[in-house]
Amino acid sequence: MATVVFMGTPDFAVPALRLLMRHHTVLAVVTQPDRPAGRNRQVQESPVKQAAAAAGIPVFQPEKIRRAEAIETLRQWPADLFIVAAFGQILPQVVLDLPRFGSLNIHASLLPRWRGAAPIQAAVRAGDDVSGITIMRMDAGLDTGPILTQREIALAADETGASLHDKLSALGGELLMDTLPGYLDGRIVPQAQEDELATLATRIQKDEGRINWSLPALEIDRMVRAYTPWPGSFTIWDGKLLKILAGAPGDGHAEAGQAIARDGTLAIGTGTGLYILARLQLEGRAAANTADFLRGHPAFAQARLGGA
Repeated sequence: MATVVFMGTPDFAVPALRLLMRHHTVLAVVTQPDRPAGRNRQVQESPVKQAAAAAGIPVFQPEKIRRAEAIETLRQWPADLFIVAAFGQILPQVVLDLPRFGSLNIHASLLPRWRGAAPIQAAVRAGDDVSGITIMRMDAGLDTGPILTQREIALAADETGASLHDKLSALGGELLMDTLPGYLDGRIVPQAQEDELATLATRIQKDEGRINWSLPALEIDRMVRAYTPWPGSFTIWDGKLLKILAGAPGDGHAEAGQAIARDGTLAIGTGTGLYILARLQLEGRAAANTADFLRGHPAFAQARLGGA
């Protein structure tokens, strides 16, 4: 059994924390400060903070973990390991080196593919056949540390950012539990990454969800699925934001951005093929399937949608 300080913030990190609490000693949890969130911008505690508080574990919320006072607080806990999962701040080497066995990260990709902040969305948008979890020993680089273990899963044809998130969240905790005994007793030796194979998954900005209808339908489909639920994919119709919630690529041709209704379906022309709409939401309205949407907005059958 190891003594651990856990660092994480969103839902993704909660399964790993709960397994650590069950099988090891969690001295403290470090998470991001409470932030305004949601439509009403009310201050909310992170999911990791809520899980830790419910278990009676001390919670530390530094604004900047690299500040001297934050580092001194971390020194107070005699941890064997720091375990990090989607914490949200870059840890300096002085922090990574505090525990006697170093700091381990649960990363949601098969490193060195998709280093960076948004590996789940990147895998779906790129059309990857597989993704997975990497447990690595951290260094000061961006997901460049040596690998302890990896576990692969296949992506479903209709995989979304949300569904892959949930699969990898659960898998991350399981793989961590399987990895720790061998790492702590020296049977698992970290292996350097092949840097020449690295790809980068940069942080997603909200406006990246704007659909460019001149792209092929296959790429638009991957984008819609990757950006579910955030930042979402959208276009502009009649001066209003129109969210594209679900659809699929299809055969046929129309001008890019041109809506066509035929055989009970509603499709948009793209650079290659058609994108068949399944579910959408107009600004200020509830989400609807295409049949219900057309009943309320019959003019959409001849719409010309915004481009890039």
